[in-house]
Amino acid sequence: MHAIFQEMAERWPSPIVARTEVENFTGGALSEKYLANLDCAGKGPAGRFRLGRKIVYPVGAFITWLEGRATKLGG
Repeated sequence: MHAIFQEMAERWPSPIVARTEVENFTGGALSEKYLANLDCAGKGPAGRFRLGRKIVYPVGAFITWLEGRATKLGG
């Protein structure tokens, strides 16, 4: 799974991911609203900050958070 997340990070054109772009970054696996709810509950990615009117996450911290939430299914 690590390789998949690394590929996602390498293909992303910026060192940050805006919360509004999380759906694009994850291929639709996570939504902006879901992530906002997790942030409010203190369960979102570490290192988020506001840049203008947007909440953004450093790509590395976002990938680390995704890897911690991913569960391999099946064999």
